[in-house]
Amino acid sequence: MVPLGYDHVWDCCCDHGLIGAALLSRQAAARVHFVDIVPALMAAVEKNLQRFYPEAAWAVHCQDVAKLPLNRYDGKHLVVIAGIGGDLMSELVESIHQQHQNANIDFLLCPVNNPYTLRQKLISHHFGLKHEVLIEDNQRFYEILFVSSTIDGNEQINAVGNKIWHSDCAVQSDLITRYIDKTLNHYRRLQRGNSNNIDTIIDNYNAIAV
Repeated sequence: MVPLGYDHVWDCCCDHGLIGAALLSRQAAARVHFVDIVPALMAAVEKNLQRFYPEAAWAVHCQDVAKLPLNRYDGKHLVVIAGIGGDLMSELVESIHQQHQNANIDFLLCPVNNPYTLRQKLISHHFGLKHEVLIEDNQRFYEILFVSSTIDGNEQINAVGNKIWHSDCAVQSDLITRYIDKTLNHYRRLQRGNSNNIDTIIDNYNAIAV
């Protein structure tokens, strides 16, 4: 989903740095930055980068993702955030966006839960959709959103998704059906606890045409 041509790609909350390493191998950007706040993780990532990518252009940042130093680097940026919940991801994206409101930044986002919360945050800041996919990995479902901090030239983001419900094969159709069922069951359980706004969320998912 990541096109070539970025000046800087930021692999955030990078854990073992596998996403950034894959982008280094693809030469997807002039420079790939690896960011996490855990010193031990970043030391291990840096050691592996020195071993396997000694000639590549990369940088390691042990810091809070909410404070990415994008303004220190000229050019086109892609911020990749995966492996954390939708609530925290929403906070990080909002912080980055507020600190760099005049910049046109793309984001590749893969929350481990609460994608609805993330989508609501992106919509509230008028982000634009470039692409989105639904995948299953190790018996877990993931929504992957490729978005831009500007709506210009991009589609509007749907609260429950749009492209992720399109299927061209039986395998994907089955994945979609199981994901909708799982999601609705989750919100129905919350509904029994009288959580706010759950009725609206359930109505939105029930309205999906597949």
